[in-house]
Amino acid sequence: MSAPLADLVAEELGCRRGARLVFVGLSFRLPAGAALVLTGANGSGKTSLLRVVASLIPPETGRLAWGDAPIAADLTAHRSRLHYVGHLDAVKPALTPRETLSFWAALRGLRPSRSAAAVEEALGGFALEMVADWPCRWLSAGQRRRLALSRLLVAPAPLWLLDEPSLALDDDNRTRLETAIAMHRASGGRVLLATHTPLALDSPDRLALDGFAPGSAAGDFC
Repeated sequence: MSAPLADLVAEELGCRRGARLVFVGLSFRLPAGAALVLTGANGSGKTSLLRVVASLIPPETGRLAWGDAPIAADLTAHRSRLHYVGHLDAVKPALTPRETLSFWAALRGLRPSRSAAAVEEALGGFALEMVADWPCRWLSAGQRRRLALSRLLVAPAPLWLLDEPSLALDDDNRTRLETAIAMHRASGGRVLLATHTPLALDSPDRLALDGFAPGSAAGDFC
């Protein structure tokens, strides 16, 4: 199975944060073109699961694989195939949005001949052209969030991990996010996201984490 077409596979995952076992026995499969929306109460483990899949924290139990290859066998390769947007926007105040995206493109190995055009496309994808050369310390909360999301567009990656991606977005920019997700899925990308704000996604699967708390019955996956 080629890397771009491989499924992301989670088998019997468990996660511990400090002394607390957050969830156990969690399994799912995320094929090319799919979206999986994580649901559950605060503290049910949505952010923890995203961080486990991003390889930022190791699973307590179970395994993650990309196709037939265990992710733990090559974490560098796994991290190169994903974009993770968490609660924090990770924006340096002294840089401009254009400089931020140029740095990100270089970090992701984008060829210089392609980088400038990719930066402009990413700025346009979230309507940041008018503030592209402002210091990021001047940006509003919504503009900083849009800049964080525009990193998804500047360099391709088959797996997007999104934690409350619509935070601080108005209706127009929530629509831009929905469009970006739809285009990513249409090109074979996968999206795993947690959100309390409903997004207009085409036929997403849903995974309820409340049911995977230790001692609970199996959770719902549909």
